Amino acid sequence: MCSLYDLIRGLRNHKGNEREYIQNCLKECRSEIRSADMDLKAIALLKLIYLEMVGHDMSWASFHVLEVMSSPKYHQKRVGYLGAAQSFRPDTEVLMLATNLLKKDLASTSIPIMSLPITTLPHIITPSLALSVQSEMLSRLGHSHPNVRKKTIITLYRLALVYPETLLAAWPRIKERLMDKDEDPSVTAAIVNVICELGWRRPHDFLPLAPRLFELLVDGGNNWMAIKLIKLFATLTPLEPRLVRKLLPPLTEIIRTTPAMSLLYECINGIIQGGILGSADDISGREEIASLCVDKLRSMILVDGDPNLKYVALLAFNKIVVTHPFLVSQQEDVILECIDSPDITIRIKALDLVQDMVSSENLLSIVGRLMKQLRACQPSKQTQGFATQQSSTWTADSDEGSNNDSPRVSTSTSEALPEEYQIDIIGRILKMCSQNNYNSIFDFDWYIDVLTQLVRLAPAPRAFEQDPYLPASRSSAVDVTETIGDELRNIAVKVKAMRGSAVRAADLIVQQLLLDTPNQNSISSAALKSIAWLLGEYATSLASPDTTLASILQLIPRASSPIILITCLQATAKIFALIAGDQYQPWTAERKSSISLLMARVIDAFEPLTQHPNLEVQERSVEFVELLKLTSEAVSGHPPSTDETQQDPPLLLTQAIPSLFAGWDLNSVAVGAQSNVPIPDGLDLDNPIHPDLERLLAEADLPFLKNEESDDFTSYYYKKPAATSISSEMSMPAISRLGGAPEEFTSSYQQQVTEESYLDADIVARRRAERLDRNRDDPFYIGGSDVSKSSTPIHRILQSTNGPELDIDSIPIMQLDIDKLAADTLPTSSARHHAKPLATPSARRQIVVAQDETLGGSGRSTPRTHDSDESRHGRGAGGRSKNSSSILKVSSSGIESLSLEAGAPTEDARARDDEEMAKAMKEVERLRLEMQRANERIQVAQGVDVEGTVVKKKVKKGTKKGVAGTKKKKKAAPAAVGEAGPASGNGIEDAAIGGGDAVVVVKKKKKKVKPPVEIEE
Repeated sequence: MCSLYDLIRGLRNHKGNEREYIQNCLKECRSEIRSADMDLKAIALLKLIYLEMVGHDMSWASFHVLEVMSSPKYHQKRVGYLGAAQSFRPDTEVLMLATNLLKKDLASTSIPIMSLPITTLPHIITPSLALSVQSEMLSRLGHSHPNVRKKTIITLYRLALVYPETLLAAWPRIKERLMDKDEDPSVTAAIVNVICELGWRRPHDFLPLAPRLFELLVDGGNNWMAIKLIKLFATLTPLEPRLVRKLLPPLTEIIRTTPAMSLLYECINGIIQGGILGSADDISGREEIASLCVDKLRSMILVDGDPNLKYVALLAFNKIVVTHPFLVSQQEDVILECIDSPDITIRIKALDLVQDMVSSENLLSIVGRLMKQLRACQPSKQTQGFATQQSSTWTADSDEGSNNDSPRVSTSTSEALPEEYQIDIIGRILKMCSQNNYNSIFDFDWYIDVLTQLVRLAPAPRAFEQDPYLPASRSSAVDVTETIGDELRNIAVKVKAMRGSAVRAADLIVQQLLLDTPNQNSISSAALKSIAWLLGEYATSLASPDTTLASILQLIPRASSPIILITCLQATAKIFALIAGDQYQPWTAERKSSISLLMARVIDAFEPLTQHPNLEVQERSVEFVELLKLTSEAVSGHPPSTDETQQDPPLLLTQAIPSLFAGWDLNSVAVGAQSNVPIPDGLDLDNPIHPDLERLLAEADLPFLKNEESDDFTSYYYKKPAATSISSEMSMPAISRLGGAPEEFTSSYQQQVTEESYLDADIVARRRAERLDRNRDDPFYIGGSDVSKSSTPIHRILQSTNGPELDIDSIPIMQLDIDKLAADTLPTSSARHHAKPLATPSARRQIVVAQDETLGGSGRSTPRTHDSDESRHGRGAGGRSKNSSSILKVSSSGIESLSLEAGAPTEDARARDDEEMAKAMKEVERLRLEMQRANERIQVAQGVDVEGTVVKKKVKKGTKKGVAGTKKKKKAAPAAVGEAGPASGNGIEDAAIGGGDAVVVVKKKKKKVKPPVEIEE
């Protein structure tokens, strides 16, 4: 017989052969647990419990567990209860046999034995078992020992989760224990834990306990109980706003004085969740507590190096920024430091916060930090040997940038980042820059260069099996470069002033991809879809259309995605139309031959695509090939111009082909515009397209004989492509690829992020050259040592006046009369009208960003973000998002509709009462309206109109003499109208009738006098 210690020692001694040793031990335990010796049975059960904890089933020994539980010896009984808690499940068959044993041990006078079933019941409880032991558990609430009362309260909560009626019987006694000020602190803490768990489900049941809970918060002295109380008050304050003013002083004192970081954070979190920061009762106290919370959170990030504290502090900042964005924006320095944290989770939380804090002032620094992270992880990506276009993109740039003196990031940042994080960074950069219709961007040239750099830094798309028969939108893999290309296209469409810069950037991206990708590798960057469209749509902005067309023709055979081929075909046709459609260029023999050669190159590139599996690619290529062949015949038969005769170019070149792409500019359309397009009256989408559509589809699905001959189509579709070779850079010796060890660099928010740290050398050099050229004649611009010494107009003026060398003594001295000068400088009205403006430094070019086009009624012109603050920062305290399944794996939905008040109606009864009350109120309102209408009819009959104004009636006189009665108009005095309609007779003192006229005397209205109404009869 071996003990548990021998079993553990044997496992350590049988490394590499543990499975066989464990099987032998299980066989030994099976024989020992059947023994009549209770000590041997308990030892075998203890070993089975250990083996069950490492993954071996012991459900077959449930009856033997019950036997050990019934042992009269405490040390054996304890092993049995441990085995029950470890192996029993609600569907265990022997569980019903344990009911009497549990009730017997609960009634024991020995506290250790009594504690065993109390601590075991939460693990094995079922509704029937809870009903059986309920009375015994309730009697334990009055036990003299506080440890028993504490365990009983916790176990009763577990019973209430599976049998909610337990809580109704236990709540009066639990409440009595809570109100007892002489109760043991451990029992009070247990009650507070139970109330906190129940409070977020039905908080209104615990509002009467607020005074006692507040007293425990102030005088408790237990940090963990204070945390629970703060969480509970966070759910009560939305129901009782007056609690906010009461809670502010103690919470402020705790935040200022507590040394416990856990209590400090929970106090701040409770203030946020309870809506105290957004309360309108005490504005001064609210601002004070908000400033205090922000200062404490800042210290949690700066002073303490614990990453957990940094994470929770950023979590709290994300919630405070909703109500106090100004206070959080003041902590920009420490938040930006967290962007470079080695912990990815801290970085993500910091990015969530920075994304809401971005403005035109800090956008460049934030984007620069994120771009440095992407660039720092780029060398590690080269060593992985991706066989795509992105794998070698950084080779040339890294060689050029190796001689830069730009500061390097720390070693923690230079480590390889996960691809998901890199994609997330790129997405956040694009979202921060494009939010509010590019409201935060002042320098669009910088943004275009950032997009160009992001195409180079984007992670390579993962390899996937593409079905060429599927539509391009369905067969494309998710690639972040597609979003980058779409953003560059949006800039060109919406910002007309930057259209030329965007087209030049697109041309540079295409050339860079062709240069960096080996010839045998395909190019699958999804950014080419938008870039090719951009080059074709705005071909007039190209610096060299011939070079761009040659690049696209090289790109077409290497493009792997059908959607890229589609846009490249269209772009090629548009650029060709621009080059060949110039009708003012003379039709010489040289032009004829160049156009013929150009068409031959285009046809040669398009003809292989006429057999492409994708139907749209095939259709476009066939159309353009046939059109170009027809044009080629027209060009070959059209004679060129000579010295004697002048020939015009063929109309097919100058008018027909360019007219295919001439029209209105394409503008951006709002997201909701399509839903506002009215459906035509005669359109019925339920009718079939063809009356015999089913037969046509059935014929299309008929099997066809497979051609065994090997042709181009079979080799294209069925044969796997040849293995791509590793890039030439990877074949270099390892020692030549090793750079110097990264320098240690401690980043600081005070350091200015320079463009050299996150842009490639070619982009930086181009930006520097453009900046120098733009500021060459600016007298306020001080250039560096590398400023070009070429002569400018100002230099030529100085040289012509003073010679090549400036002679200081030869400068004439003028006598300046300030008074006369001031009088002379005041222009007259005519001179002011013809005076030229003073030469000032060139102002910044005004950029206009176009809005999205939409139809009437679609609301906003730009896409609306549907992520509310509530969904982004979590639900409020009133709608706390918490999983219904607790750590005990039991649903707590059964006690949500349970009221703790005796005789209180259920949710269904309360709903029925509310419905009946609503019906009764509607009936009362209906009767009131009927009575009011009846009173109005009575008033009109008595000479009072519906407004309550009393008028005089004229009574017709008899016409005895044959003279018709004449109509007279008499005005009535204004009547006093009561608020209630029926009191129409109020205010009438007397009625004097004489001469056939009815005279009505009324009281005058004090305030509002309505004009009299005349009634003719």
